[in-house]
Amino acid sequence: MPRRNRPRRPNGPATGAGARPMGTGFGWSRVEEGPDGDWMVRTVPAAQATKDYRCPGCDHEIRAGIGHVVAWPAADHGGVDDRRHWHTGCWNARGRRGPTRRWS
Repeated sequence: MPRRNRPRRPNGPATGAGARPMGTGFGWSRVEEGPDGDWMVRTVPAAQATKDYRCPGCDHEIRAGIGHVVAWPAADHGGVDDRRHWHTGCWNARGRRGPTRRWS
């Protein structure tokens, strides 16, 4: 019998420490706990990123075809108006810096 080299993952895709995977109508999401509360987070691969968005972390555009994350408060269970699209690096650094404010 051949040896199995990959670990078995009964809960679906790999998740980070402290994250719990959850199925939603929009694909696999995970709950991330942080000092700013609990967030539902979903990774959007580059192939599925079909629209342009504005990142609240750096106030730069996330162009179509760029992989990123979508986050919304876990307590609200994802109203469309609560979802925000972030660059992955900006999302990971949100604890070290706050969101950028748009200036007129």
